[in-house]
Amino acid sequence: MDDGYRNTNLYQGRETNQVSDDYRYQDGNYEGYAPNDSYYRGGDEPTHEEDAQSDVTEGHDEDDEVYEGEYQGIPHPDDIKAKQKKRAPAMDDDYRDRADLMAERMEDEEQLAHQYENIIEECGHGRFQWTLFFVLGLALMADGVELFVVGFVLPSAEKDMCLSSSNKGMLGLIVYLGMMVGAVMLGGLADKLGRKKCLIISLSINAAFAFLSSFVQGYGFFLFCRLISGLGIGGSLPIVFAYFSEFLSREKRGEHLSWLCMFWMIGGIFASAMAWSIIPHYGWGFSMGTKYHFHSWRVFVLVCSLPCIASLVALKFMPESPRFLLEMGKHDEAWMILKQVHDTNMRAKGEPERVFTVSYIKTPKQVDEFIEIQSSTGTWYQRWLVRITTTFKQVWDNVLYCLTAQYRMNTLMLAVVWFTMALSYYGLIVWFPDMIRYLQEEAYESRVKVFDEEEVSHFTFNFTLENQIHRNGEYRNDKFIGMKFKEVRFEDSLFEECYFEDVTSSETFFENCTIISTVFYNTDLYEHKFINCRMINTTFMKEKEGCHLDFEEDNDFLIYLVSFLGSLSVLPGNIISALLMDKIGRIKMIGGSMLISAVCCFFLFFGNSESAMIGWQCLFCGASIAAWNALDVITVELYPTDKRATAFGILNGLCKFGAILGNSIFASFVGITKVVPILLASSALVGGGLLALRLPETRDQVLM
Repeated sequence: MDDGYRNTNLYQGRETNQVSDDYRYQDGNYEGYAPNDSYYRGGDEPTHEEDAQSDVTEGHDEDDEVYEGEYQGIPHPDDIKAKQKKRAPAMDDDYRDRADLMAERMEDEEQLAHQYENIIEECGHGRFQWTLFFVLGLALMADGVELFVVGFVLPSAEKDMCLSSSNKGMLGLIVYLGMMVGAVMLGGLADKLGRKKCLIISLSINAAFAFLSSFVQGYGFFLFCRLISGLGIGGSLPIVFAYFSEFLSREKRGEHLSWLCMFWMIGGIFASAMAWSIIPHYGWGFSMGTKYHFHSWRVFVLVCSLPCIASLVALKFMPESPRFLLEMGKHDEAWMILKQVHDTNMRAKGEPERVFTVSYIKTPKQVDEFIEIQSSTGTWYQRWLVRITTTFKQVWDNVLYCLTAQYRMNTLMLAVVWFTMALSYYGLIVWFPDMIRYLQEEAYESRVKVFDEEEVSHFTFNFTLENQIHRNGEYRNDKFIGMKFKEVRFEDSLFEECYFEDVTSSETFFENCTIISTVFYNTDLYEHKFINCRMINTTFMKEKEGCHLDFEEDNDFLIYLVSFLGSLSVLPGNIISALLMDKIGRIKMIGGSMLISAVCCFFLFFGNSESAMIGWQCLFCGASIAAWNALDVITVELYPTDKRATAFGILNGLCKFGAILGNSIFASFVGITKVVPILLASSALVGGGLLALRLPETRDQVLM
């Protein structure tokens, strides 16, 4: 219904070729529309025409009989006649050059952009936007949680699943890989299927596979679940920002998109607090036989899916983006949603009598080639194959459109800025805890106790030995029962007629030892823990199966604390960026934040203690968050509505690729040198920050 929601007296006799004349653009803004047209008309001063419009809206026109179906989307009989008149010139579209159609669509989009800005200003900023803010904030919070989950569960999961170093590395990177694919794929689909629909799909995938991953036992299946979970949550980030921006006016957009970014910080704090509260309680779980175990870290994974599930449920009650619907030519659906936004905000402000004065909104000419297969044509999977192929072709066309002459330079510069920011930021936030752990290990090794040439016989060991080296010792007729070895080495020692029972060990080795007539019963002292040892009449009985949590990790608390403080340090930067985003602009915010972050990197040369590393991490995170917020805002504003989520998805996918490289490169230098990670991060930040200053400023632009 192209001309819905009209009063026939007000719009009678209007010619279709007047559409383009109804917009008056002067000094970058559209003037108020003439009272006798059927377009949006704004203004503070009430007129006689506005009174008439109110009568129409309320259904109290004295001269005309009220048509009951007018506001339920049912065409008025008079509208049908007007539509038939419009079809004749529309038939000529098939014979017009595509370039002409695209030019007409671009003109329509420009007119719509300015009209839509005026409509959003009339709707106001109130209860509706704040409700959507919290719903989408939960989705963004789920994204923040996802990045922390694997890092927190690895110390426990590696023993439950017998993970090698390469397995742990793959598990840490697999989430970023899933996010990279999900951002590109689901971001592109959001420009074709709708923001709300694709966000529901994205969150559903994440919630389902995150929930499932807490129950699976095998490493391969767990890896697959985290990959698909990452794919789902990766697709939500581009959609969230595109979705929310289309309900915000120009004056509110930068500030409130920055406030929305705070939920990523809240997600990190939530994950840290839950890990701290749940994972150390190893008994919080259950077992089914000897094969199935549900330990506390699995409870943590389950709890971390709650923000995603909450957002998914709340999203069911939110409408689709009206800006997207207008791009798709769905005028009436968009009008009803905008009226809902207006009425919700006006009621919350105590002005329920305020009337939504918009009667008609410009919709761009539709030039996409849609293929619709009749139900009687082919089989069901052939019809679905055609629809899927067509949709993905349109998504691919959108991807290529971001590299056309109009957007190529902006896209390439944004890609470099996103990549350099991700390489340095994600590389350093992994490098910080690894360096802290390395410093801890150095301090731990410095406290090692060395025992030389000790002789022990007929003694029962039933306590824990930790951080010790025993050299040239002799142990005869000794019993090692129900005990634990942690970081213990026996070198060039003799064990004769000894008995080991129910022994668990961590980083414990026997090197160049001679073991005679000794029994090992129900222990995890496996073959690889005996290096160049000589075994004589030695028996291994009932070895422990699988991997076991042998000890409470002393540094678990520090890992949670570091992540918690790193997330919390983002708060000041978030507040500052939100308050200044619309005052100093997006470009200065990105450049300034990245350059300040680069300076913070240089001071890492002086961080030689745990407390210094934690302090510089907090400073770095707090300084860099402003650049992240401004990048999110400018990416949303630089691209038109039908390409916005696609472009954001491409750039965010590139960001996750940078995160994968950063994690791999920076982690490889831990314990070797600090120079390479610090210089690499600083150089990337300086280069990206200087390049960002060449991007166009968007704070005064309407949302195209």
